[in-house]
Amino acid sequence: MIRILFFLAVVFALGLGFAWLADRPGEMVVTFSGYQYQVSLMVAAVAVVAVVAAVMIAWWLIKSLWNSPYTISRYFRVRRRDRGYQALSTGMIAAGAGDGALARKKTKEAAKLIRSDQEPLIHLLEAQASLLEGDHEGAREKFETMLDDPEMRLLGLRGLYLEAERLGDRNAARHYAGRAAVMAPQLAWAAESTLEDLTGRGDWDGALKLVEAQKSTRQIERDAANRRRAVLLTAKAQALADSDPDAARTAALEANRLRPDFAPAAVAAAKALFRQNDMRKGSKILEAAWKAEPHPEIAELYTHARPADAVLDRLNRAKKLQEMKKNHAESSLTVARAALDAQDYKTARQEAEAAIRMDRREGAYLLLADIEEAETGDQGKVRQLLSKAVRAPRDPAWVADGVVSERWAPVSPVTGKLDAFEWRAPMERLGQLIDSDEDRPEAPSIAAPEKPAKEKMIELTPAVAAEEPTVATTTASERNEDQVAPITAAAFAAVPEDAEAVEPAEELARLPDDPGVDPDDKEKSPRRFRLF
Repeated sequence: MIRILFFLAVVFALGLGFAWLADRPGEMVVTFSGYQYQVSLMVAAVAVVAVVAAVMIAWWLIKSLWNSPYTISRYFRVRRRDRGYQALSTGMIAAGAGDGALARKKTKEAAKLIRSDQEPLIHLLEAQASLLEGDHEGAREKFETMLDDPEMRLLGLRGLYLEAERLGDRNAARHYAGRAAVMAPQLAWAAESTLEDLTGRGDWDGALKLVEAQKSTRQIERDAANRRRAVLLTAKAQALADSDPDAARTAALEANRLRPDFAPAAVAAAKALFRQNDMRKGSKILEAAWKAEPHPEIAELYTHARPADAVLDRLNRAKKLQEMKKNHAESSLTVARAALDAQDYKTARQEAEAAIRMDRREGAYLLLADIEEAETGDQGKVRQLLSKAVRAPRDPAWVADGVVSERWAPVSPVTGKLDAFEWRAPMERLGQLIDSDEDRPEAPSIAAPEKPAKEKMIELTPAVAAEEPTVATTTASERNEDQVAPITAAAFAAVPEDAEAVEPAEELARLPDDPGVDPDDKEKSPRRFRLF
C-alpha cells in the first residue's frame, strides 16, 4: 500500500512539473562541437526524463541477466523445500494418526528434500516413526542424538523420559526430568517428576524451591502452591523434630499458617510448641484446627498436652473440645475415651452410644465393648459388640492409592505422589449391621434368610468354651420354621461337655446368622460351632 501511494505521489509531482513548464514557455540553446541546438524548454524536459528512464530500464535488464542463474536455482530450491515441508507435514499427521508406514515413507522423502541440520523436526518424525514400528532402541538413539542440538535438547529429554517411564526405570526417568527442569523450570512434566524425586529423597528444601518456581511461572495456582508448601513444611517439621527443634517449629508454624485446617500441620506445630513449654499457643492451634475439622490425633494430643495431668483433668479437656464442636461423633468418642480412663463408666457409655447414633462405625463399637468389659465384665455382651464392630463401617484413616495408614505421610508409598493421603473411611465392609434387642426393642424377631451363605468355621479351645454360660433351648414344636429367636446376651453359649445329653428336640439359641452346630460334625468335633 505504501509503495502504491509513493508511486502516485511521484506521478503527481511529475504532472505538476510539466504543467508548470507548459505555463511558462521558454527555449534552451545547447552549443556542442560547433553546432548550436535550440529547443523549447518542454521538449528538453521530456528528453531528460526519457534518457533517465532508458538508463534505468537498461540497468534492470543487465542486472536480471547477470542474476538469472541464481534466480533460477533459488526457484528450484524453494520448490524443493516446499515439497519437503509438505512431506514433513504429512508425515507428522500420519505419526499422530498412528500410520507408521506412511510416517516412515514421508520421513525418507522429507530427508531427501530437506537437510536435517536445517530442519530438526525430521529427527522427531523419524523417532516417532520408529516408535510406531516398535523400534524403541532406534527411537532412543534418535532422542539421544537430539541432546547435542540446543534447540532439540528438551525434546530429546522428553522422549528419553517417556521411554524410561515405559520401561519402568523411575530413576532414569527422574534423571532426565531433573535435567529438563534445570534448563526449563516451566515444564510441568519435568517439574512434577523432579518434585517426586526430591520428596522421595527427603530433600524438603529443594522441593520447596521447586514449588516456588512453579508458582512464579504460574504452572500451578496460588492455592495449590500453598497447599503443597504446607505439606512439604509439615514433612520438614516432622523430619527435624528431634534434630533441630527450632527449625521444626518454624516450618510447622508456617505450614499451619498456610493451612489452618490441616490436621498434621496443626499437630506438628502443637508438638513443637509443647516441647518448648508454650502450652497456651499450642492449645490454641489445636483448638482452631478442631473447630475446622475434628480429628482423633488432635484430640489425643490436646487431652495429653500436659503429661502430669490427672485423668479427670484430661476428661475436662476432652469436654472442652466437645463444647467447641457439639453433635459430632469424634467429640463424643473423645469424651468417652477420657471418661473410660477416668473410670467414669456412665459418662463413657453415654458418649459412646451417642457417637454410635451419629456415626455407626467400628471404633465406636470397640470402645463400647471396652467399656462393657471394664464395667460389668459381661463377656456375652462384649462378644455381641465385637460382632457388630466386625460388620460396622471402618473408621476413617489416611488412605492413598489403596494403602491405609495410621499415620499421615507426605507422599504415597506406591506412586510417590505428593499430598496423596486423604482422611476418609476405607472401603466399606459388605453386609449390614445387625442390631441387638437393646438397640431395637420394638423388633420381636428377625427373619432368617432362605439360602444362607456358606460360613467359615472357627475352632474354639476347651478353655474358651468352658467359660461360656449355659445355653438357652426351645422345643421343636415351639420353633417357627421361618423365624428365629431375637438376639440376647446369651447368644454366644458353649456346647455342653456331654454332647449326647442334649435332646434332639432341643436347639441352640443363636444369632440370626448363626446356623448352629452341624449334626454330622458333633461326633468329630463337639466343641466346634459357628460364630459368624
